[in-house]
Amino acid sequence: MRKQKWNRLVAGALGVALVGAAVSSASGAAAAETSAARSTAADAALAAGLQRAVDGQQFAQVLDTTPPDSAAAAQLYRTELAPSEEKSGTVKTLAAAEPIHQTPQLDASVIKLDRSGRPVAAADVLLSPQYPNGKVVALDANLFTDQVRWRQWDDATWDDNNGQGTTDVVPGRESAPIDFMSPYPASTLKLMVAFGILRMIDAGELTLKDTYTYTPVGTPSSLCGGARSATTIEQLFDEMITVSSNPSACALIKLLHDRAKIDGLNQEFVDLGLPTLRLKGTNPNTGGTWGNPVTMSAIDTAKLLLIVNGAPGTLWKTPGGAKVTAAALSGTSRSYLRGKLADQGLNQVLSTTNYCGREYPAQGIPQKTPARWINPADGTVTVAGRYYGQDVRPCDAAATVTFAHKTGLADTSGNDAGIVKSLPGKPFKSYIVVVHSNLGYRYIDADRAADPAGTYPVQYTEKLALLGRAINAL
Repeated sequence: MRKQKWNRLVAGALGVALVGAAVSSASGAAAAETSAARSTAADAALAAGLQRAVDGQQFAQVLDTTPPDSAAAAQLYRTELAPSEEKSGTVKTLAAAEPIHQTPQLDASVIKLDRSGRPVAAADVLLSPQYPNGKVVALDANLFTDQVRWRQWDDATWDDNNGQGTTDVVPGRESAPIDFMSPYPASTLKLMVAFGILRMIDAGELTLKDTYTYTPVGTPSSLCGGARSATTIEQLFDEMITVSSNPSACALIKLLHDRAKIDGLNQEFVDLGLPTLRLKGTNPNTGGTWGNPVTMSAIDTAKLLLIVNGAPGTLWKTPGGAKVTAAALSGTSRSYLRGKLADQGLNQVLSTTNYCGREYPAQGIPQKTPARWINPADGTVTVAGRYYGQDVRPCDAAATVTFAHKTGLADTSGNDAGIVKSLPGKPFKSYIVVVHSNLGYRYIDADRAADPAGTYPVQYTEKLALLGRAINAL
């Protein structure tokens, strides 16, 4: 049954690839891998493929372990979301699950790159109760759209208002033809924190060797933990990105507050033409309270990663006409962040190599697992106490790409954002992929298999991995 399901997905992906090949051929050199220019035809081909990949996963078939009409649902509506990376890894069972009551919310973006890192095609697709088969969002020459009225995420509103939000993210979009509530980014917000810290380092206001003593003021945050002795910025940064440590992220957010940098950081995102990137509403006393005002659309997240990846020349122009280049971060900072993302230990969303060899979840993007987390004796992966229990060496032997990425998980949040590069000797691939969704650990698959005793459980629907695999096949 599972083999038949994947065969259907492969057939669909091949169909998209053939359509894309025909359109790309017609568009000539403008869509070639070595070209530095995007074309309308190349964008259209990629968008058609991405839309079919999103629609093909049938996300509306997931099960909801906390249906909105249940008493337990009321406990979900809180102001501080606690991503489960710091929890024990408990996952809800099929016993309480019911079919999800409406199409999930998902925002997917892909930017295809040439060998120099410049975009040759870009696409963005939205999935929601209003767009159950996926809605292609047109992107202009600057990877920008004013056609979406982005709304702030809210659990209760999604459950009770047909998935439609009520709080605007970007002002002046009341007349936009597409109305979409942007999924909560969870720990992918740490990309914004990383950018803010690196901007301080580039300005000479901070170094990686400096230390920070985390001292929360007032009531401690359950998300952030208690006081922490002097710790280097380098250690806090590494823990925040590679193992998604919430306490380390809280410390760096509080540092940004201490230095009065949060408002400036949010304005920098606007000035860079990334208006949906907002690190807002966090608590200056603790660095916690990561609530709904924190927002990230997939296309703006992808553009932030385009800066991190680096490329010559102007990457895009802002709506005001300012040129944005990779120099928004220094070469040293870009390289440092890419290295940390490449060491990401939680390969369990668009890529699932930590679960190598298991029938469930399905394999996602065929990445090479960072050696940092692999036990050389048996090939199993352990990441900050999370033991996955599978020998990943067979998947490493079959890997075709690297995936420098950041994941994000909460009960109603499932995200992955990163840069894919082909391994030496493999067919050329270079692209940025971002998927934000509300498919966190509240939602599971009907055919979910039990986790082996003592191992870190699967906490996302495998449909996200299948989406990653289908995107990579494009």
